[in-house]
Amino acid sequence: MTFTCQAFLFDLDGVLVDSTHSVARIWNKWALDHALDPEAVVAHAHGRRSIETIRQFAPGLDVELENRNVENMEISDKDGIIAIPGALEFLLRLPPARFSIVTSATRPLAQARLQYAGLPWPQNFVTAEDVVNGKPHPDPYLKGAALLSARPADCVVFEDTPAGIQAGNRAGMRVVAFTTTRPAEELKAADAIVPSFTGLKVEFAEGTFRLQVD
Repeated sequence: MTFTCQAFLFDLDGVLVDSTHSVARIWNKWALDHALDPEAVVAHAHGRRSIETIRQFAPGLDVELENRNVENMEISDKDGIIAIPGALEFLLRLPPARFSIVTSATRPLAQARLQYAGLPWPQNFVTAEDVVNGKPHPDPYLKGAALLSARPADCVVFEDTPAGIQAGNRAGMRVVAFTTTRPAEELKAADAIVPSFTGLKVEFAEGTFRLQVD
């Protein structure tokens, strides 16, 4: 399968950075502290803004305070935060003005995880603070495309969760899903499903990417 496009939009956690165990640890602790079902909370938290998970499961709490507490725990937890294999090599092949990271994490958390994983801060970035509605709403990816002056139809999104795939689909973009966080059967709404950057080949010529998915 081959995609041609003018811009790439990357989710962060599960696509560029492996933070799966950290996310599970933090949200498991938060759920237990508030007598909630840890499995349900952790499953919901992947790919979504923290504040939306808190609103979903504990609307009666001080949501802003809880969100700050969760963020601080996530920033402090660097155990096991590493780059997804092939992520750095793939990014270094791309013109900086032709891709953006679009994450549900806050800017401080995104900066911390990129640093822990040894990945550079990109020229274009959309974080939780930059949108009113997070994934699965299309707003984050539409914002990412606007930063690159690219039409949604000319963008390819890299995602790892159903919420992120839904956001890309709603934005009118094509989506390549990684099975780094969820099994393939949960990612069927994507246009292609791959293990990670393994099997991806990219070329850039005359302003157009050519992405081959094996």
